[in-house]
Amino acid sequence: MIKITTSPTEDPLFGQSKWWGEPDMPETLAYPEALVTEDGDSWQDPLTFVCQIRLEDIAALDPEGLLPHEGMLYFFAALDYFLGDIEAPSYPGMGPWQSQHFRVLYAPNCEALHTHHVLAADGTPANLPAEAITFTASDANDDGQRLLGLPYIEDVREAMPGMLSLLQVDEDDRWGLTFHDCGTLNFLIRPDDLKKRQWDKVACYLFSF
Repeated sequence: MIKITTSPTEDPLFGQSKWWGEPDMPETLAYPEALVTEDGDSWQDPLTFVCQIRLEDIAALDPEGLLPHEGMLYFFAALDYFLGDIEAPSYPGMGPWQSQHFRVLYAPNCEALHTHHVLAADGTPANLPAEAITFTASDANDDGQRLLGLPYIEDVREAMPGMLSLLQVDEDDRWGLTFHDCGTLNFLIRPDDLKKRQWDKVACYLFSF
């Protein structure tokens, strides 16, 4: 189980582990979007980039090899509403999310990456500034930002039995990230699917008290 601690930095963090910012992905991976339909119109709304994990960074903290120890793992979710944009076109709601509202992508190596820029209507970056990540050992069901283990909240463990928390995203006032009253977002996967590296089998569950 791996605790994630983030810190602001002026480093662009290209090709490194980072929280927020803009993803550095190979050409073979497209930036994920959610289909939005409103008042008879439909369009693709880019998901919020949450983080990229350079997997060699966590190898020493994952002796069982639950995750690959090469390449990059990327997490995206429809978080705009929870970051304060109450008019965000995508609101996934509570409980399990539909698959279009989140995505986990994997690149087997960290070569030939390019940065995907997502801009707001005024031309400024749509994502929060990138923060550096420090990884440390964690208990199996700690709160906070975390890789692996079980969901911190018992209700989530009961609602999604037998699933590991691939990534746990906790609220943070510093980012203006709130899940209604108080809650967490968990990217979840069954151990057998994780062993087979079936990232398309990941589920996502939002809980709030």
